[in-house]
Amino acid sequence: MQIAPLCEHPQHLTSLAQAHLQAFGGLLPDWTLDQALAELAAHDAGDVIPTTWIALDGDAWRGSVSLLANDDARIDQYTPWLASLYVRPEARAAGTGAALVQRCVEAAAALGVPRLHLYCQDALVPYYARLGWTPIDRLPLGLLHVVVMAIEPGSAHV
Repeated sequence: MQIAPLCEHPQHLTSLAQAHLQAFGGLLPDWTLDQALAELAAHDAGDVIPTTWIALDGDAWRGSVSLLANDDARIDQYTPWLASLYVRPEARAAGTGAALVQRCVEAAAALGVPRLHLYCQDALVPYYARLGWTPIDRLPLGLLHVVVMAIEPGSAHV
């Protein structure tokens, strides 16, 4: 498996935008495929904020993760964010998600980010805790209540 910036593999942009819309569109009911495409296309450089990385197995993408300044305007008191971790069903339980999280944390450390955040639902807290993340807040996000978690990238051992 190789992890590379999406901008180096633009042939996967449309497929990834469709997957993101399907996986995360419930959080943003007015979000469209064109908006998802535009957001991902704007991640046009590697290892900066914003960046999206994809996990590749040969010519096929298996998952993705993004590093964003702001993941949702409703919770902008924290920054920056590990966001949109997505692993295709056929690639789950094979370490793809953990490898993508590690790549994002390493990039944040290289950028001097003192504290990186993510949000998830309660069911995913143990997964991220195993990767070194700590819950720091609980917040309403639309109809959901989410757990905000953080990690210090420079001292993380994921």
